[in-house]
Amino acid sequence: MGRLKQLLPLGEKTFFRHCLDSLVASGVEDIAVVLGPQHEKMKEELGGYPVQTAINRREASDMAESVRLGLAAVDGSATGILICLSDHPLVTEETLKVLVKAHAEDPEKIIVPVYRGKRGHPSLFPGGIIKEIFSGSNLRDIVRRDAGRVMLVDVTDEGVVTDIDTMEDYEAVLRDKGAVSDVKGT
Repeated sequence: MGRLKQLLPLGEKTFFRHCLDSLVASGVEDIAVVLGPQHEKMKEELGGYPVQTAINRREASDMAESVRLGLAAVDGSATGILICLSDHPLVTEETLKVLVKAHAEDPEKIIVPVYRGKRGHPSLFPGGIIKEIFSGSNLRDIVRRDAGRVMLVDVTDEGVVTDIDTMEDYEAVLRDKGAVSDVKGT
């Protein structure tokens, strides 16, 4: 997008704050935030949030590298890890609660939200499975490795499939949600 999308405004909050507010409101207790090479710009956004931080200094790294860093920052006794993406800032706290509940009911499954037949984010990985990422696997490979260990959970939250990767995506969300932002000023 040519800019740090986590800091783009969506209404009165940034993408980053939308994500963190939903996590905190959902009751998730141990939150690790993985910041990228421009981590200095993000520090102000962390104020007041109960989070651990890790820094991924490699610009060209994949998501798996960030997940590995985030895992090192959280409590190793967690039964599951919810992998949230800041380019999905519209995921609601209710959806996060649904995913956590599904994990409590079947703690050995990878939980993937589905909106109108389309898989989305965030996904919740059981502690034992997420450790596979340290073997060099990426998250997509882990999910695809064995369909029997994946539980698809229908949700009514379009935010799970609203991936904001381009300025066109961002502008469409602003129009659809009636949000007001100074796109040029960010």
